[in-house]
Amino acid sequence: MPDDQIKRFDVIFEGVGRASGKMRNDILVEWPMMKERFELATDEGPFHGGDGTAPPPLALFTAALTGCIMTQIRAFSKRMKIPIGTVEVRAKLHWTGEQTGHDPYVTAPVGFDLDVDLDSDASPEDQHRLLDAAKKGCFIEQTLMQGLTVGHRLRIGADWQDA
Repeated sequence: MPDDQIKRFDVIFEGVGRASGKMRNDILVEWPMMKERFELATDEGPFHGGDGTAPPPLALFTAALTGCIMTQIRAFSKRMKIPIGTVEVRAKLHWTGEQTGHDPYVTAPVGFDLDVDLDSDASPEDQHRLLDAAKKGCFIEQTLMQGLTVGHRLRIGADWQDA
């Protein structure tokens, strides 16, 4: 495809979280390009010292991955002219944790599986094409597939230090 037909764009979300309870976090997420703001919260249950006033972060992560692929399936079905009815996705996100003595635990991902059920009379080939396109268009899935490094900085006094 010629460069003059390729549209490039950036998608940038920004978030600011503040601790507001035993383990509760209130987070303001902004999508400047769309001039949208979202107020979200996370909390942990008593097991982790919280009050369970909001979903834990992993629940929101599971919802985000599930919702992302579902959104792309529905958006791309229209663009690709592949008719679908209802869409159901069952997600299983699996991690392990390991703790030695009283040290903080260490976690690792095991695997993430998405079972996609499309109500569609489209051919199996078209349904596979649709899912392949949705996987490529899902920002969260593409991020996970890249193994992206997350940068961290820590404020020490008035200075920000790489951590």
